[in-house]
Amino acid sequence: MQIARSVRNRIFAAALFGAVIALTPVRAHAVSKEIIELQTQVQQLLDMVQRIQSTLDQRFGVLQNLAQQTADQAKQMNATVNDLQQKINSQSEGLGGKVDTVSGQVQSLNDSVDELKSRIAKLDKTVQDLQAQLQTLQAAPQGAATPGGAPAGGQPGPGGMSQGAPPPMSQKPPLQETFQSGMRDFNAGKYEVATGEFQDVLHFYPLDDMAGSAQFYLGEIAYQQKHYDEAVNAYNAVLEGFSGNAKAPAAQLHKGLALLALNKKDAGVRELRMLIQRYPRTPEAASARSKLNGLGVRIVAGR
Repeated sequence: MQIARSVRNRIFAAALFGAVIALTPVRAHAVSKEIIELQTQVQQLLDMVQRIQSTLDQRFGVLQNLAQQTADQAKQMNATVNDLQQKINSQSEGLGGKVDTVSGQVQSLNDSVDELKSRIAKLDKTVQDLQAQLQTLQAAPQGAATPGGAPAGGQPGPGGMSQGAPPPMSQKPPLQETFQSGMRDFNAGKYEVATGEFQDVLHFYPLDDMAGSAQFYLGEIAYQQKHYDEAVNAYNAVLEGFSGNAKAPAAQLHKGLALLALNKKDAGVRELRMLIQRYPRTPEAASARSKLNGLGVRIVAGR
């Protein structure tokens, strides 16, 4: 458009110059054939200028119309893109909310299932104890002592004792006291003593909730001593045998960290992502996100 204006201005200047020459009064005796030809050429030039001016005006009008149409289309496209972006953002927010809701529901379902498994295990243990007590009561009359110092059905041994008598069972240590003693020794750094106490809890009370916690702290002892393979095995025992235990999220977090310490990055990252997916609203999940961010691992929504 600037070029067209420059050309038009030059043509106007030439035409104006020609018109001045044509209109300049001359004496009759100076009029000659050359002047007449010059005036004719000037007139032709003026006609040409008028035609060029008309053409430029038409084309300029077309360019203005096209520019206006382009501007209108750009505004419409911009408005359409903004509307589409708003819809995408709204859908993304809605989808994110749905994913969080579904994750929470799945987590609640997993917790309910784990709690049900724990209750079933306790009930099964109670039934087994009752069966054992019933068998003991049923066998008591048969094992009563007979005159002569030997139990019925048994062979008397030295000193009048029956050779078939079972050895006395070891007495169970108290659960609460044993576990608390293990915690005190663990916090004091007495790992060998604490290991024995936690193992006693597992041995004598394998189906109690505290058994899962004792198993977790056995993993913690191994982790503190940098026995990472042993720690991973201990944490696996918590996740597989005591998934409903309150220490399960911490066990999965520390399992992932132990795998990373063993230079098993893929397995460690996978474990941390599973933790975030299964326990998304726990402090352990927040720690897992921070660890993954520090490793430069991209976290997908909900994972």
